Amino acid sequence: MQQIERAVPSRQSAWDTADLRPNEQFAYYREAICQAFMNLTPEPAAAAGFPASVDHIRLGDGAINRVSFPEHVVRRSAADIATSDRSCFYLNLKLAGRCRIQQGNREISLSPGQVGIFDSDRQFALLHDRGPQLRVASFWVPSEALRERLPASFDVAAARVSDDPVVGHLIVETARTLADGALRMTEDEGRRLFRALIELVAVSLSRRGRAGAAETESLADATMLALKRAIHRRLREPGLAVSDVADAVGISERYVHKLLARSGCSFTDYVIDNRLDGAARDLSDPAMTDRAIGAIAFDWGFSDLSHFTRCFKQRFGCRPRDWRAAKASS
Repeated sequence: MQQIERAVPSRQSAWDTADLRPNEQFAYYREAICQAFMNLTPEPAAAAGFPASVDHIRLGDGAINRVSFPEHVVRRSAADIATSDRSCFYLNLKLAGRCRIQQGNREISLSPGQVGIFDSDRQFALLHDRGPQLRVASFWVPSEALRERLPASFDVAAARVSDDPVVGHLIVETARTLADGALRMTEDEGRRLFRALIELVAVSLSRRGRAGAAETESLADATMLALKRAIHRRLREPGLAVSDVADAVGISERYVHKLLARSGCSFTDYVIDNRLDGAARDLSDPAMTDRAIGAIAFDWGFSDLSHFTRCFKQRFGCRPRDWRAAKASS
């Protein structure tokens, strides 16, 4: 099968049925998902044509598959399993429509914003039955990457991990961040965030089998990671407030202050320090020589140039213009 031609990074592959005849679309889609996911057996709906697309992005040994399709059923049969040379867990973030996942004696349902996990080494059926057009971000998690974080012989049954009352919101936020922004990150950033997602899922699964007290420190670290990501995504917003990032992460404002205090800083100091770091990088960039210092300060969320200059001098020991001049001559 020929992949569509477009200028994408080498870590990305894409397929789309849009330019095919209706009677060829489903066969093309079937081959695409087998390349992206491992061997699967999709079953077409009765309607003619199958408008679908698959966007595959590598994340180290794993991947994200962003898929859009109409209602249909996907099965993984015993024959599919026997002819696959690797094992994985599928971690699905539902983006549009509904899906029911049947594996063993369990069935879970995913609606938009929910995340479920299931095992490639066991037969399953995915019933994509609420359309007309459905979308999912499916993470291909190498089996060993998850199992090494779990107790020995831990049974990973199909589960909706977004329901976890402690880390569920972090799993959803991390999965959505990767699904939306993997190609805007460096490969290393994507891999690190993918590892954080696997850690969160391991915490959630472990909590199902034993008391969660032993996970407290890991949870605080994971929440801090999510908090810092939320701050950095909004760092350039002039009116950024504690309430903005608390709402984004799903924690209280009081807990935001508590987490940052553990690392020895306040919310205001953390925001200003990171804005100053960003401004200093831009002032050092030869490509931004013609950009006014005030414009750079405003780009990084400062609304007062005098305040920016005072903070910059306090942080770096010189005024912004002296910093720029020193970098230009070095």
